[in-house]
Amino acid sequence: MSIIQEFKEFALKGNVVDLAVGVIIGGAFQKIVDSLVKDLLMPVLGKLLGGVDFKHLYINLGDKTYETLDAAEKAGAPLFKYGVFINTVIDFVIVAAAIFVAIKAMNKLKREEPVPAPEAPVEAEDVKLLREIRDALKK
Repeated sequence: MSIIQEFKEFALKGNVVDLAVGVIIGGAFQKIVDSLVKDLLMPVLGKLLGGVDFKHLYINLGDKTYETLDAAEKAGAPLFKYGVFINTVIDFVIVAAAIFVAIKAMNKLKREEPVPAPEAPVEAEDVKLLREIRDALKK
């Protein structure tokens, strides 16, 4: 079988196509979550915490002092940008929660196969014979 034929069979399998669709939808979903966190949640959370803008929170690890994060980045200063990390953690938590809810919903939608009734235990021939003897002796 030629390599092209093998690749064609591999690429056209259902799992590969499903994976591709999942990756594309996941990328689009990530953009929605990024916007939700950066444009909706973090400004509200920042306002509640006294006007803090999380994406501008950082610690300058260099010797010089800079007025803004942009100035420090342009100067190439070593920065510990913990505000960006907080945003990323919140992104992750939202994506993980959404995936959990989606998987839970999919599991509920799956048809549960009925549990087969347990079969009556088959009595061994020697046990049956012994019971008959016992019953006969009782009479």
